[in-house]
Amino acid sequence: MALTPLEHDRRYGELDQVVRAYAGQPADDTEERPSAALTAYLRHTWHTRPWALAVAETQLREYARNPPGRLKVRLGEFYALPDVGLPDGEILDWLTLLADHIRRSVEEGLVPPPAAPATHWEWNARFPELAQFLGGWFSQDMPDEFADHDAAVDDYRTTTDPHLVARLVGELRELLALHLEESDYAVAVAELGMEVEPPTPYTPGGWLALTAARLGAPRAEYGPGGRDTS
Repeated sequence: MALTPLEHDRRYGELDQVVRAYAGQPADDTEERPSAALTAYLRHTWHTRPWALAVAETQLREYARNPPGRLKVRLGEFYALPDVGLPDGEILDWLTLLADHIRRSVEEGLVPPPAAPATHWEWNARFPELAQFLGGWFSQDMPDEFADHDAAVDDYRTTTDPHLVARLVGELRELLALHLEESDYAVAVAELGMEVEPPTPYTPGGWLALTAARLGAPRAEYGPGGRDTS
């Protein structure tokens, strides 16, 4: 039988986070330096869940030492590593190398400084509710589902738990506080799942600021349907 969610997380949960950080990124770690993907994982995890680094190191090393045998594979009781572009014969050494880098980071205090996200995984890990908002309400189907961008924003506001709306406002303000170039905000919204252009005449950054203001305003400032009456 397949692993239960609890057993999966207990044995492989943080290993899974590390490996998924390589989505769209090369697994080009060397003994001298971690890859951009692992650096992104280290940066985000150090600043949000530093205790998880020890878990990741343990799970990576344990998997490398004891990969699933034929019985576990036949029963489905194992974690299937996503394809990272490496030959099968190199995977276990690579996992050990990642564990070594994480251990060194912890033992020597090698903490990547705060920075804007650098990978798809890091964008989504740092701004999860914004990814849910942009990917769910501003996919390529948005023009068929809503009259315009404002209608989509209003729908999110009226159908989403207020605590999650507040979390989204916080993430929007955090992103805007990075003071990125407009080209970087365009990259950000694309990485976070937005598949349509911002409404004219707004730039990506300008539309994010407008959206933060709309969603952060008290409900009393909105008329029927959540529309701003000012």
